[in-house]
Amino acid sequence: MVSLILYSDQIVPECSALDNRLLELLKTRGTGKQLAYIASGPEPDRSFFQSGQAYYDRSGLDLSLFFDLDEPHSAEAIAALFACDAIHLSGGHTGGFLERLKRSGMIGPLRDWALAGGILIGVSAGAILMTPTIATDALFIGQRPENVTDGDALDLVPFEFFPHLNDEATYDLLRYSAHTPRPILACNDGDGVVVAGGRVECVGSPLWVSGGAVLAAGEIELHGFSISYDF
Repeated sequence: MVSLILYSDQIVPECSALDNRLLELLKTRGTGKQLAYIASGPEPDRSFFQSGQAYYDRSGLDLSLFFDLDEPHSAEAIAALFACDAIHLSGGHTGGFLERLKRSGMIGPLRDWALAGGILIGVSAGAILMTPTIATDALFIGQRPENVTDGDALDLVPFEFFPHLNDEATYDLLRYSAHTPRPILACNDGDGVVVAGGRVECVGSPLWVSGGAVLAAGEIELHGFSISYDF
């Protein structure tokens, strides 16, 4: 079963609940604390990577491997990536991130690793990529998600994800939800989702949006998953 943590963002104190769940997942697996970082785009100064290192260091985790999708990698380098105890998918431009994953040939190996139980962490764009499609990202650039035809992503969960929720976005999500057969889980910064052991654990107060309406968790059915809330 997959082990995923979807953050809307990591810069607010409310994320501590998600951080704690990550530590619990690592402890349950009985592995180490080495994390890899897959950059969403060019990072010549590695400033976002360094911020991530400082963030995880507070929890005693070691974000030590930087993986640039735009560079060629040896079989040994790819093996080192998948030997890490968890992989962090950074925030950034979601469409560009997806294109880099495809161009580098990493979509399949990353999906297979996650399906085999590897712990995958996504922040904003990285979280959207864990879902079947990046269509919801269209709202951030003034486009309609239902018009996205090339957004197939990692497809690890049976729902779509929308970070950085605000009132205006809720209206757009309600409209889009009438066009997609999948429910959408929308999160404010500080909220997030933990997917583990066949359970979708909503941390904070995420909204489920489906069929043009905001629904309670009990009104949502996810094939192969149960839903719980951790307020």
